[in-house]
Amino acid sequence: MRPAYGYLVIYSGLLVFGLMCLIWSGAAALLGHLLPRALGRVVGRWVTSYGFRCYLWLLALTGAFRFDLRALDALRDAGPLIIAPNHPSLLDAVMVLSRLPDVACVMKADLIDNPIYGASARFSDYIRNDGFMGAATQAIANLKGGSQLLLFPEGTRTTRRPINRLKGGAALASKRSGVPIQTVLIETTSPFLSKGWPLHRIPPLPVRYRLRLGRRFMPRDNLRETMGDMEAYLESELGRGNGMDAAGEPLAQPQTTRLDER
Repeated sequence: MRPAYGYLVIYSGLLVFGLMCLIWSGAAALLGHLLPRALGRVVGRWVTSYGFRCYLWLLALTGAFRFDLRALDALRDAGPLIIAPNHPSLLDAVMVLSRLPDVACVMKADLIDNPIYGASARFSDYIRNDGFMGAATQAIANLKGGSQLLLFPEGTRTTRRPINRLKGGAALASKRSGVPIQTVLIETTSPFLSKGWPLHRIPPLPVRYRLRLGRRFMPRDNLRETMGDMEAYLESELGRGNGMDAAGEPLAQPQTTRLDER
């Protein structure tokens, strides 16, 4: 029965997620014509955050998924930050946004143009990444306006363990806005929904996720130094064996995480 239950949970979960996004996009398309842009952005981001939180709660209720996202709550009232997680799966943005209701998310252009997600993403004033300088300008405007920014520095889901080569967007946005980069470490017991994961493949259940805060990098003029230090830090932290075992317990006692740059 366990494989059958796994199929039921995974596919019903995908269906529920798609329906939630489709319904909210329809409502967002209507509200986009009725509300001023600034108010629409606040409403859009709050509803998206709340909806994602409800979705993860439903997944956890099935017993097939376990989420420990409490570390993110420390960022809710922390002011403008560039939130830079590693990117092992498709659930990463959902997990981060579920705890933080005022975040501008940098998204692939094809997602913002998607009929299921697009209207709600535009209503929330999320940022499409098809134009580097245009995306950077929007990102900086959001940060200077007091919002936080969610930007995956790998640019795509991880294909080279423990982390891909980093792109320069986070370092550039930090330099031009004067806002620090807060790394977030996403740990999981499964490669479920990683790059290339086939949807017909059901992972061993339960799948566990834990997010913890990493080092905070202050703005620098030298972008290469920032990127190099971030990449070295994430490779070291994600590759050192402080992840989770199949029971969701730490493999080793984590060192105390420093939030300020050494």
